[in-house]
Amino acid sequence: MATYEKQVLEKESGFKKWWRLLRPHTLVASFVPVFLGTSVAMSYTNFHFLRFIVMLIACFFIQTSANLFNEYYDYKKGHDDEHSVGNGGAIVRNGMRPGFILFLAIFLYILSILGGIYLSIELNWYVGLLGAICMLVGYLYTGGPYPIAYTPFGEIMAGFFMGGIITFISFYIQAEFIGKEIVYISIPVMVLVGNLLLANSLRDLVPDKKSGRLTLAILLGRKAGTLLFGSAFLFAYVFELSLIIWMDAPYWTLIILLSAREAIRAVRGYIGKSEPLSMMPAMKATSKAITFFGLLLAIAYLLSLLQKNLFM
Repeated sequence: MATYEKQVLEKESGFKKWWRLLRPHTLVASFVPVFLGTSVAMSYTNFHFLRFIVMLIACFFIQTSANLFNEYYDYKKGHDDEHSVGNGGAIVRNGMRPGFILFLAIFLYILSILGGIYLSIELNWYVGLLGAICMLVGYLYTGGPYPIAYTPFGEIMAGFFMGGIITFISFYIQAEFIGKEIVYISIPVMVLVGNLLLANSLRDLVPDKKSGRLTLAILLGRKAGTLLFGSAFLFAYVFELSLIIWMDAPYWTLIILLSAREAIRAVRGYIGKSEPLSMMPAMKATSKAITFFGLLLAIAYLLSLLQKNLFM
């Protein structure tokens, strides 16, 4: 067995098993929308630091809780075993107690609710309501009688709520309004967050099919799913850059092209592959590409604001 495969499948201990349990490649869905929504809002208002920090931590807890619920329910439904590839399977591979995983997920949700209460008091209860809906979707992704993750709608739901709603809330808690600009800017982020889930589904296509799931990757098949995966990246870049022309987005937006190398690497990593282990590097490249895309886009709007302030 190759060294990389041993690292993926062997029992871990200490910090490494906890870090893997967090499923770090998915955490991009929690912090990128917050940074993007906040940076775009800076053109309309002063920076509310405490609101930003509370939102960032709450989103991190929501995403982490969703991952923990995923871990718990995949174990309960028998979808994970000691040979599970990726960041899942910590219970069966590393001997973590299922009850503790569930407790930790609920505890982090409670902390997220406290953050939502603070933001609701600062602004209005619509913020808390939208946050609660995002939390509910995070739980229902693998929890409940009809888990979203077992259907073709996982990518759509994740993209809309984590990539879209979280971006909107992050913008709103700073600017205290929602305009068409942030909606258009966030569309590629919605697509890319959904693409992160599609990457996972492509890797797990065979085991998911055996366990009775009907994910988007299974519905489309590997070739069509990989084509959609690559097309989603292409759409995100083309759409975001087109905003320079028809919505007067800053020319600094061009810096998102610096992330294209990882996106290309991610797509190539899935072409002609069928073994889950062989697609692990592509999963990492996907997470990096989305992280770089989102953060570079956020930086582009901050640079545009700085440029305006310097030459006013």
